[in-house]
Amino acid sequence: MMQSRYFSDSYAQARERFLAAAKAVAARMASYPIEARGARDEALSTDVALIGDAKAERLLIMTSATHGAEGFCGSGCQLALLDDAPMLARARDSGVALLLVHAVNPYGFSWIARTDEGNVDLNRNAQPFDGRPLPENPGYGALHPLLLPESWPPTEANRREQERYIAEHGLAAYAQAVSRGQYTHADGLFYGGDRPAASLLNMRRILKEHAAAFSRIGWIDVHTGLGPRGHGEKIYAGRRDEAEVARARHWYGADIAVPYQGSSASVDITGQLASVIYDACPTSTPTLMALEFGTQPFADVVQALRGRNWLRAHPEASEDARRAILKATLDAFYCGDADWHGMVLGQSRVAVLQALCGLQDD
Repeated sequence: MMQSRYFSDSYAQARERFLAAAKAVAARMASYPIEARGARDEALSTDVALIGDAKAERLLIMTSATHGAEGFCGSGCQLALLDDAPMLARARDSGVALLLVHAVNPYGFSWIARTDEGNVDLNRNAQPFDGRPLPENPGYGALHPLLLPESWPPTEANRREQERYIAEHGLAAYAQAVSRGQYTHADGLFYGGDRPAASLLNMRRILKEHAAAFSRIGWIDVHTGLGPRGHGEKIYAGRRDEAEVARARHWYGADIAVPYQGSSASVDITGQLASVIYDACPTSTPTLMALEFGTQPFADVVQALRGRNWLRAHPEASEDARRAILKATLDAFYCGDADWHGMVLGQSRVAVLQALCGLQDD
């Protein structure tokens, strides 16, 4: 299928294709490297393309790979947009510049991991880290030994212990404890870090250098791994501000999900990457949305994350185990099927159109 041509097989290929496509249409490009190396010993960088008038009042940002391996999807959405001449023309005619940020977390993209080189989840990492208490997640501590077992695949006893926890506390409490973010176990799942990660600092710098001059900003952060296969849930990603929520609903419709109101497949979290915009662009009015495409059931995604976390803790693992774990991780965050590609690109295009209309109306 034609739409599948936008999806790449590796971070290195995705980066090369993004840079080539952006060069043909961008007014400004920049790269923000990190020190870590990729899975093929390649250099790692977050790359930026500004398309349109840098002096416009309105800006639409699209980001990919906040969660590393989710970049296979997000990069495809960005490449499709770069090839969408009618949409680029619509943005230009609407007075809206576009800022495409490719591979926010290039390490995770290259190594097929959700986290960065320090096992940090960038969507839990935007915390002050100034001595104030970090968000607590008391349920995680009891689960950590079960989530990161000594051997892989997990034993039958490990499976029974998890089932016992869910039976006693409920599936919703289990999902909260696992995925809301934690700051106590640096080797654990959904670890938010103890300082700003390099890739988060790069994103803050990108916003200051390329976005802060715009008065109205929309931001679509492409994610995968939650919800029904192929469905793109539109998740409000801003602060607890009813005026911002109302504006997001005006742009994207009544079906936009709001985690802190309990209407999203995502748990309510703090430290979202998108929240850095409030300090980086203090005079701008932002409207923030995560576009989350479903892949597999939640239990399968958690199992894949557990395996990838175990592999990080056990670099001595056999090559067969390594290949199996990496494949399971990729399958949890990216579907290589043409129908899924079509659903993703169709919904992504609609979201971009809605954002352009919203920015034009503001």
